[in-house]
Amino acid sequence: MDVFLQQLINGLTLGSIYGLIAIGYTMVFGIIGMVNFAHGDVFMVSCFISLILFLLLTTWLGVTSIVLAFLVVLVLAMALTALWGWAIELVAYRPLRGSFRLAPLISAIGVSIFLSNFVQVVQGARNKSMPPVLSGGITVLEREGYTVVLSYKQGLIMVVTAVLLTGFWYLVQRTPFGRAQRACEQDRKMAALLGIDVDRTISLTFVLGAALAAVAGVLYVMYYGVVSFSDGFVPGVKAFTAAVLGGIGSLPGAVLGGLIIGLIETFWSAYFSIEYKDVAAFSILAIVLIFMPSGILGRPEVEKV
Repeated sequence: MDVFLQQLINGLTLGSIYGLIAIGYTMVFGIIGMVNFAHGDVFMVSCFISLILFLLLTTWLGVTSIVLAFLVVLVLAMALTALWGWAIELVAYRPLRGSFRLAPLISAIGVSIFLSNFVQVVQGARNKSMPPVLSGGITVLEREGYTVVLSYKQGLIMVVTAVLLTGFWYLVQRTPFGRAQRACEQDRKMAALLGIDVDRTISLTFVLGAALAAVAGVLYVMYYGVVSFSDGFVPGVKAFTAAVLGGIGSLPGAVLGGLIIGLIETFWSAYFSIEYKDVAAFSILAIVLIFMPSGILGRPEVEKV
């Protein structure tokens, strides 16, 4: 039971990071019906931005307050990564919006390769590490020499994920921008005829998705303390899997899918072979989609005839 509880905490932490990345996938797919395969590498870029900012503040500028450093890095990383998201949408996706459906997909793969190689050239191929910035935790259970600990980093990741999910759900459901998003999702031509700036709405969606990826990047670097130029592919695929599992197009579904993927990975690694944790996660996805093609919280598409 002790091991189960500790793995539950670890799985929720990992799943929260996947969920934050998955929200970016599901927002872009919901509004333009395209899978942004470069989103994982945008997350990787945000990890390097966060690492550089952390080192600048703590090592070079001598900032000793962890709270202040975290807030500054979070805000700056969100702003810089959002700028990357806006530039990618403007250069790689907007010119192909009226093209055949495979063109944006090919462009997304090209952007993914460009970002990965760009970071490899600029930062090098070796792993980059960061000194621990937040230590300690809360003892949840201690019995027979085994201690179950909820670290402060894990608690912070879960709280930030819950707050951002609530905030973005409110943004989509209760604000004029959210109504514009939903209108563009239903019919972009009709939304434009009704006075909605479709280009601006789609650009802001990419910006918000990139900002969420930046939050995930900050938390990822703070939690693991190491990042590589290749860290965009696997988390990106896992986050996309989470979005599909939860129901792509649903914000709560994206986080729910991320939590499920994170729990499957950690429990499988603890009780079975760690080499097959990815197989287990994708097998669960396949089984769920057989019985629920739209995902757990997804809505089936209704085509007009």
